[in-house]
Amino acid sequence: MWLIYYIIAINIVGVFIMAWDKMKARAGAWRISENNLLLIALVGGSVGIYLGLKVFRHKSRHYKFSVGVPIIFLIQAGIVVWLFYQVRV
Repeated sequence: MWLIYYIIAINIVGVFIMAWDKMKARAGAWRISENNLLLIALVGGSVGIYLGLKVFRHKSRHYKFSVGVPIIFLIQAGIVVWLFYQVRV
């Protein structure tokens, strides 16, 4: 159950961090590095980062994000399915 809470929380963080970075970009202020945004996706926040990408139209022209984040999600989804079947067996 803790894993579900973690995934929900990290994806909420992902959406908010993309919104915050978009606001900072518009203001010309200090920004969150692309590596940190991708790190959030890698540690389980790929859905949140992708939603932020689409909703805020932020980083949508960057190949790392438009292609990389969906690939990260597919890998994570595969791991979740694999773990689900490992626990059931």
